[in-house]
Amino acid sequence: METMAKMEVKTSLLDNMIGVGDMVLLEPLSEETFINNLKKRFDHSEIYTYIGSVVISVNPYRSLPIYSPEKVEDYRNRNFYELSPHIFALSDEAYRSLRDQDKDQCILITGESGAGKTEASKLVMSYVAAVCGKGAEVNQVKEQLLQSNPVLEAFGNAKTVRNDNSSRFGKYMDIEFDFKGDPLGGVISNYLLEKSRVVKQPRGERNFHVFYQLLSGASEELLNKLKLERDFSRYNYLSLDSAKVNGVDDAANFRTVRNAMQIVGFMDHEAESVLEVVAAVLKLGNIEFKPESRVNGLDESKIKDKNELKEICELTGIDQSVLERAFSFRTVEAKQEKVSTTLNVAQAYYARDALAKNLYSRLFSWLVNRINESIKAQTKVRKKVMGVLDIYGFEIFEDNSFEQFIINYCNEKLQQIFIELTLKEEQEEYIREDIEWTHIDYFNNAIICDLIENNTNGILAMLDEECLRPGTVTDETFLEKLNQVCATHQHFESRMSKCSRFLNDTSLPHSCFRIQHYAGKVLYQVEGFVDKNNDLLYRDLSQAMWKASHALIKSLFPEGNPAKINLKRPPTAGSQFKASVATLMKNLQTKNPNYIRCIKPNDKKAAHIFNEALVCHQIRYLGLLENVRVRRAGYAFRQAYEPCLERYKMLCKQTWPHWRGPARTGVEVLFNELEIPMEEYSFGRSKIFIRNPRTLFKLEDLRKQRLEDLATLIQKIYRGWKCRTHFLLMRKSQIVIAAWYRRYAQQKRYQQIKSSALVIQSYIRGWKARKILRELKHQKRCEEAATTIAAYWHGTQVRREYRKFFRANAGKKIYEFTLQRIMQKYFLEMKNKMPSLSPIDKNWPSRPYLFLDSTHKELKRIFHLWRCKKYRDQFTDQQKLIYEEKLEASELFKDKKALYPSSVGQPFQGAYLEINKNPKYKKLKDAIEEKIIIAEVVNKINRANGKSTSRIFLLTNNNLLLADQKSGQIKSEVPLVDVTKVSMSSQNDGFFAVHLKEGSEAASKGDFLFSSDHLIEMATKLYRTTLSQTKQKLNIEISDEFLVQFRQDKVCVKFIQGSQKNGSVPTCKRKNNRLLEVAVP
Repeated sequence: METMAKMEVKTSLLDNMIGVGDMVLLEPLSEETFINNLKKRFDHSEIYTYIGSVVISVNPYRSLPIYSPEKVEDYRNRNFYELSPHIFALSDEAYRSLRDQDKDQCILITGESGAGKTEASKLVMSYVAAVCGKGAEVNQVKEQLLQSNPVLEAFGNAKTVRNDNSSRFGKYMDIEFDFKGDPLGGVISNYLLEKSRVVKQPRGERNFHVFYQLLSGASEELLNKLKLERDFSRYNYLSLDSAKVNGVDDAANFRTVRNAMQIVGFMDHEAESVLEVVAAVLKLGNIEFKPESRVNGLDESKIKDKNELKEICELTGIDQSVLERAFSFRTVEAKQEKVSTTLNVAQAYYARDALAKNLYSRLFSWLVNRINESIKAQTKVRKKVMGVLDIYGFEIFEDNSFEQFIINYCNEKLQQIFIELTLKEEQEEYIREDIEWTHIDYFNNAIICDLIENNTNGILAMLDEECLRPGTVTDETFLEKLNQVCATHQHFESRMSKCSRFLNDTSLPHSCFRIQHYAGKVLYQVEGFVDKNNDLLYRDLSQAMWKASHALIKSLFPEGNPAKINLKRPPTAGSQFKASVATLMKNLQTKNPNYIRCIKPNDKKAAHIFNEALVCHQIRYLGLLENVRVRRAGYAFRQAYEPCLERYKMLCKQTWPHWRGPARTGVEVLFNELEIPMEEYSFGRSKIFIRNPRTLFKLEDLRKQRLEDLATLIQKIYRGWKCRTHFLLMRKSQIVIAAWYRRYAQQKRYQQIKSSALVIQSYIRGWKARKILRELKHQKRCEEAATTIAAYWHGTQVRREYRKFFRANAGKKIYEFTLQRIMQKYFLEMKNKMPSLSPIDKNWPSRPYLFLDSTHKELKRIFHLWRCKKYRDQFTDQQKLIYEEKLEASELFKDKKALYPSSVGQPFQGAYLEINKNPKYKKLKDAIEEKIIIAEVVNKINRANGKSTSRIFLLTNNNLLLADQKSGQIKSEVPLVDVTKVSMSSQNDGFFAVHLKEGSEAASKGDFLFSSDHLIEMATKLYRTTLSQTKQKLNIEISDEFLVQFRQDKVCVKFIQGSQKNGSVPTCKRKNNRLLEVAVP
């Protein structure tokens, strides 16, 4: 199977081609044929197509088996056109040019949201990581570069209606290599994070991934630390209609991000600080304001619920009053003056959202810088650089605002540099190959770029000017300015401009303007342009953030430092982006470009669906048809002489099968033989240039026909060889088979003769053996008969001589023998009739003989002792202790106390109150250092009136303690050495008295009288503990009358029978100073 798989590998772009692999060869070239070719390839899972060296990638919205390690090896160190179109081919070409030719490279990945740009950049990086060098240090660098993606995706990507993992920022990564081509590190630049998404998301879209990942994947402990709840609906900044995305596991992605941050080099405290900032942004959205009128008649905003504000301040370490004031007041400074104004509710909400957006966007920039610190090259040697640009594609929505305007401006610049670099590359190749360069007409979008970025009358310049001028500035005044300055520009359209042709254009609203981009016309809503360009954050909020004790937040707002107050207005968002784009363009122009154009086949994010209208729109705004025309304006196809001769040499007898001269001479001979017109091709220094695709397809048709002829010839020769080989093999086989058969026949005949001889021999030997046996049997019978006769004769002689002795001892022998047999039978029967091993089993087999009575009883006793020992051996130490206590209780109370039988089946638990677990008794637990043997609530009988009070009865190794049940405070503590006796009645009650040693400190108030439901257990444990500690047995008195010492008096406690009002509960009553009567039912 492996051999077959290798045979199926394409050895050329033109082999087994589905549609046309390179659009330059498409004939005829039109928009319809272009789309049909893409659709045909897409339907056959061919998602990559070339336009010369440009790769078109159609998002399949499913996994394809074309990115395996085997595929990486297939494209490694192969010519760009050698195999079918693939992103690995472009990646390999760029990497080899960087490594071998010392040319800095850049890979530009463009396309609209959902077209697969992010995945394409990942594939490029994974391919480069797979083919470059190995080693522990190199692998660490590669792993850090790859693991930076999950972190940036979590904080910079979001679900949109077009893409579940849409990049909401532009990313440019410079990967730095050493002279061997091994990665040293990298530098990431980010462009225009869509921070407005933090506070508001369109319907059907989500906020940035990290918010949902944190709430889904964080542990309960982490959520509590961040003061968050897992429910998405608790947060105003999170849209609920798309909170869950099919096929996306936010919890697993959170674990992936935490692991990636660790690999990239984030310290634990840094990761925690980042999550605290994310939590603070989430909770900012829950702050709401209410209006409050002041004395001067102005409205002032107040925070409705300050709990959220309090938690934010605890997270960030900001004084609550400082942040609360920053949301209610705005301080404006001008020279030496400060003016403080109140904020109404709308302004307060604007300030809150501005703070959330700035906090998140600055955190994102900090993340990028922190990653750059980890992945930057550590050495200062000369580096080779490969840049990967993954930036938002051209955007045309129903409502297009400032973000779309900036994004489309960036795409205009990229299209401009694309056309310039493509033409430059074509011209350089023509000059290098000594081919005459012909001028190519193309649309130059520099006029559109100038409309946007011109320093005097460009749209961005006028927007900045409008933002900076004094007076009332609104979006309408900005539009009026555009109508005055840009009215005559051929690519600018506005209903309110001086140009009369748009006055009655109903498709153009009054509050909008339209720009005719290279990709088509885009209508921009002017609402929000001024605010978004200003991107203002009130100085009060900056200063409040700078005062935070949270190190990360403080570092994000350096302008909040009062010592560094700068009254100069910060640069606008538009001017910052314009400068960033200019730097990017300058950077790209110093590198060799490689292009990947990503196309989205449908808006449903579904596999196997190809929407021709949608693809047509993308083809237009990506300028792909124009790219093909530029590429084939001169020569549509070019190829080095060696592969060209190798591919088509079978079309000429002089070059087939081997050409001995130079490759160029061979190609000249080949083309002259085929009579191809001279105007259809030109010879360069190292390549043949073919002008028209029809010429190439003619060569391919001739090659295909010639290959069929050659295949027929090969088949004919092969079949002849195969038939002759088969005949020779058959003849050789016949000779071998005949020889083996003759050998087999002789062997079989020999075996038959041998078998017959053996049979005859066996019969003869048998006859001889039987004859000898008969003779031996006769001889043996004679000998046995003589022996028998002699034995009988000797027996008769002996019996005659010893008859008198036998008669004297026969009775005794017979008796002993009979007795022995009876005993043996008895033991055998007992073996089969043994009872079970249970100690309580009373069964025992009946005695068979009277004389065995004592033996039978002894055997029963021994067996019972043995099975009791077996039963005891199964006990654990704890069980032995329990049974010892039960045995002790039996010895003390059996047949003495009527309550005892009911206690036999109840296990002795001791600690009925879980003091160690119950927080109510924490104070009591801390006061006792010894092990608690008994912890039970008992009723203590009042010495004065006989009424009962609940007390906690505690028994430790050395003391007996009484504590208050409610407060847990210890009331009495009696050492066990002072306990002399325990008295109780013989009836079914729980009363017992604890007698104390006279003269002891504990006996100052007299003896104790208690009532408990676990009397037997408490008395038993008290007895055993006292014996263990004092080595003296505690006296247990069981009597229906006994004396107790109450202070200086001796009182008789008498137990009587009687019916009770409380049912079965005994009652105690003080009759007089000398008698305490207990009525027991």
